[in-house]
Amino acid sequence: MSKEYIWNPKVKGSGLITCIPQSEKCPQNCPDCFFQSGRSYLEPLEENLPHIPPIYLTKGRIVRVNDGNDSNVQRETVERIARQFRDYFFNTSIPKDLQSFSAPVVLTVNPANLTDLGFHRLTEIPSNLMYIRIRVNMWNLDNVVKPAVGYYSSKEVPIILTFMAYYTQSIPEKYKNCYEWKKRTINSYWVLKQDNINEVINLFQDNSWVYTCGYKGQHACRFCGNCIREYYNTKERNER
Repeated sequence: MSKEYIWNPKVKGSGLITCIPQSEKCPQNCPDCFFQSGRSYLEPLEENLPHIPPIYLTKGRIVRVNDGNDSNVQRETVERIARQFRDYFFNTSIPKDLQSFSAPVVLTVNPANLTDLGFHRLTEIPSNLMYIRIRVNMWNLDNVVKPAVGYYSSKEVPIILTFMAYYTQSIPEKYKNCYEWKKRTINSYWVLKQDNINEVINLFQDNSWVYTCGYKGQHACRFCGNCIREYYNTKERNER
């Protein structure tokens, strides 16, 4: 008897459903990653990976491939699993051969050690690039976030700002008053205060290519809709 599918609580009611085709932890090893730090909704990982939704649950939903791990890791396995679904998109932080993915793809441009130092600059924008994701905190605005927004919005690529939450990674003393200990979905983290989130949003209020992950302080995907909008925008663009 197959085990019951475990829902990512963040995506419930959003029109999305999640999938992790790999059995191992992600080799990217981003600091403070919720997925492999013992706080994932799939713990214990050794018992619940791979995490593949049954076909009947994907009907009427879009499959988000890799809410943990990376779609450019064990890519043949990832593609083999993904292609059984009608609607799906990939998530990766590795800017490698994106055009060859069989569906829209989201690229995190400043993963792991790049978070505060720089970002991947795609010289050519693949037609299946759904959006780029920028990891945001209060100390990487000038050297990462603003340049990345300028670079990709000039190429008319949708941009999603994802505000980082910290559990074990220390926050610079200068910015500690910008964060508060708060529960996000199922775990508590040091999260950016809403006033500071608004401050960042206001930096890009006139840039129509910039959105934020979440909406009005809510982190659940059902309040957001960015992935669904950009998935269908990408599909439409590629069918012209």
